Amino acid sequence: MSSASHQSDSHYIHGTSPEEQARLSLLNTLLNKACLKEMKIRAERRILDIGSGLGQFTRSMAKAASQKPYVLGIERDQEQLRQAIDFARSSNEEELVSFRQGDATQLPLQQEEWGSFDLVHARFVLEHVRQPANVVQQMAAACKPGGRLVIADDDHDIFRLYPECPGFNELWQAYIRSYDRLGNDPYVGRRLVHLLHEAGMHKIRNTFIFFGDCAGNSTFEAFVDNIIGVVDGARSVIIENHLLTESFFDQSIAAMHQWKKRKDAALWYAMNWAEGYKPTE
Repeated sequence: MSSASHQSDSHYIHGTSPEEQARLSLLNTLLNKACLKEMKIRAERRILDIGSGLGQFTRSMAKAASQKPYVLGIERDQEQLRQAIDFARSSNEEELVSFRQGDATQLPLQQEEWGSFDLVHARFVLEHVRQPANVVQQMAAACKPGGRLVIADDDHDIFRLYPECPGFNELWQAYIRSYDRLGNDPYVGRRLVHLLHEAGMHKIRNTFIFFGDCAGNSTFEAFVDNIIGVVDGARSVIIENHLLTESFFDQSIAAMHQWKKRKDAALWYAMNWAEGYKPTE
């Protein structure tokens, strides 16, 4: 999502610790099936995945196509890129995807690659850049006429849980404000259709990918652990910017770990999702 020369344009708030990599891997497990169902990949021959991370969804897109496509994953972080290659190799799927280091704000494409992709995708990228419109414009430039552009991202205002967890509302609001401190937009999900329109896409549609669960289901604690990991990954930004005290932050995280054991607990969240097509004329 950013290269070393463009750190001022991209600010990934969560870092790349082993704990964060484990959270991202779990996130893929929870979300990928629903995202693939919505995307309805069929005969796309060339697919570009921007901010490909650990490459799990990138490989899933390659496997979902009806014919073996060329799939290119672009990832900023060298460690995530290395792990993506290792994961592909350990799954005997190394030939499914090509990975390349690069920046969503300045895509590392060859001249002949621009305007050549049937499907261009980015998930959880736009919330981490200062100028998301520039990223979508580059995605549109990479897409061939008649091709499809898919973007999915967060609007952090739509998250709810019940019964209330002590300290969580303050914790979540501080997490949202931490995005502003880095120049990012925690509400970019509501802007996806606008961004596609501004990039010249047509036949635009939007929906939600449900990202919640309730107690009693086997995946519930995994969903809660992801939310805990998301907020905990922003701990230093929150504390250093005096959005919460260190003790309040830690107490609220501990309360979340207790809350997830409630038998009546429910978590409601959704990822904003939109697609549009590049005009042929």
